[in-house]
Amino acid sequence: MDIFIVDAFTDRAFSGNPAGVVLLKSGFPGDEWLRDVAAEVNLSETAFLHPLPPAESGDRPTADWALRWFTPVAEVSLCGHATLAAAHVLARTGRDADTVRFASRSGVLTARTGSDGSVTLDFPASLAVQAAVPDGLAGVLGAPPVSVWDTGELGDLLVELSDERTVRELAPDQAGLARLGGRGVIVTAEADETASGRYDFVSRYFAPAYGVPEDPVTGSAHTALAPWWAQRLGRGELTGLQLSARRGTVATRMSGDRVLLTGWATIVVSGKLHVEPRY
Repeated sequence: MDIFIVDAFTDRAFSGNPAGVVLLKSGFPGDEWLRDVAAEVNLSETAFLHPLPPAESGDRPTADWALRWFTPVAEVSLCGHATLAAAHVLARTGRDADTVRFASRSGVLTARTGSDGSVTLDFPASLAVQAAVPDGLAGVLGAPPVSVWDTGELGDLLVELSDERTVRELAPDQAGLARLGGRGVIVTAEADETASGRYDFVSRYFAPAYGVPEDPVTGSAHTALAPWWAQRLGRGELTGLQLSARRGTVATRMSGDRVLLTGWATIVVSGKLHVEPRY
């Protein structure tokens, strides 16, 4: 099987968010094998995908590839950067056209590769609802929250902080974050005035309960950040900067109840996985 490591939401190697991409010939092996491979790759997510057969009627099938995502310890229902990485691999290796549709646990997700090499993901929007501040949250984060929001099926807690500097300098208690429950915690603030239009908001993402202390650039978190900031700032097209050590930018655009997330990617490693799958 072909395996790749791809840096996503960046146009240069060794930045953005690295993802594993494993191309299966047909069908998904057992979950234990998928988790073992993801643990071996040891990145925040590894995407596993296989081609779907054409519809017997001759009509175009609903999706072209089946797609699943695993952290080093668990399967997740939605992952942006690994989907972008998978679409980039398919386009660069000539395995699929510039538009590819993935069947996933979050429905059919479309990825379009532009003439400039950028990839635009069409994901369902996650509309956040204001929630009560969990007991001890300020102590766990190391900063007082301005507001707290529940992202619903996404499973994340979205926490507004006072400013970009607070987000940048945050050093949360990872064990405390894991005890909060859910998938992870998104922290966000409006961009400083010095951003000068280069980006509109900043964020960081922590998911220690899923084996990801801090994710470098989180596409799925932007399905909640994009509509939340669009309502706050009164604009449907925004750019988010994720302030991890590797950093990366995500261009977002609202489209009804969907969010379009655009970024670049680069293949850093390609090779063969020499371990037979277990079904």
